Amino acid sequence: MAELKINGKSINVDVEGGMPLLWVLRDELDMTGTKYGCGVSSCGACTVMIDGVATKSCTFPVASAAGKEITTIEGIAKQGQLTAVQRAWIEHQVPQCGYCQSGMIMAAEALLDQNPEPTDMDIDESMTNICRCGTYQRVRQAIHSAAKLRANEAELLG
Repeated sequence: MAELKINGKSINVDVEGGMPLLWVLRDELDMTGTKYGCGVSSCGACTVMIDGVATKSCTFPVASAAGKEITTIEGIAKQGQLTAVQRAWIEHQVPQCGYCQSGMIMAAEALLDQNPEPTDMDIDESMTNICRCGTYQRVRQAIHSAAKLRANEAELLG
């Protein structure tokens, strides 16, 4: 039995400790926004945030997630309002097939939480997710737009 804190809620799951967090989210909790891509932490489709750090969940054992704050794509919008990253993704029409996008968005959220004004180089180094459609230029543009949106929102809130 593991007690997980996912998107601000405590949830108990009765699974083996070595089970990857991805499968707990998808198969045990029906949270299918986080995607399976490669199974070896290479593609990033399974990216979630654990204690604010972008983490590939397909190889992350659920036992290691106990006691940590897990944020999934389902938990980033607040009170039905899309985040700056989500709005920028739409504005720049980032997705093509869309399969990798939940992982991309989670990685971008974590990047901007750690570095609110990333350069192109910062983005390229941080965004290790693979997009088979090749939308990397739009991803970069969306991250820059989201950074500006976040800065404007912070300024308005004072």
